[in-house]
Amino acid sequence: MEKEIIFMKEALKEARKAEKILEVPVGAVIVKDNKIIARAYNQKETKYDTTKHAEIMAIQKASKKLKSWRLTDCEMYVTLEPCPMCVGALIQSRIKKVYIGTMDEKTGACGSVFNLLEDYKFNHHVQATYGVCKEECETILKEFFKKLRELKK
Repeated sequence: MEKEIIFMKEALKEARKAEKILEVPVGAVIVKDNKIIARAYNQKETKYDTTKHAEIMAIQKASKKLKSWRLTDCEMYVTLEPCPMCVGALIQSRIKKVYIGTMDEKTGACGSVFNLLEDYKFNHHVQATYGVCKEECETILKEFFKKLRELKK
């Protein structure tokens, strides 16, 4: 199995943790030298904190582990296209590359709504690969929102 698929499946494991606590099922892992150094999932609802997105929390954990805010030799695998806040964190942390499972047509900032990754005014540019385990990443989100609508009835 390709390393991209292996690491995205790990991000999906994180997304399932979010789903179990009725958080939007988004998961992220950060990899350095082909080893996962940080993992996280959305906790915005349970922590009552807008910034508790999987990407932000994974960046915080990786920075703590490496004792550096610069994650220049790291890659992130995330199940859903990052929002503007998270793309800003990717750029600021100097992450080398992001692998995105599926796109977010409502708030995505890596190509769906707009593409901050391709704004060459920034001092750092993050490479991106799209569609890793796309179907599985889409399915977990679709099923979650279907279940949420049923719970609200």
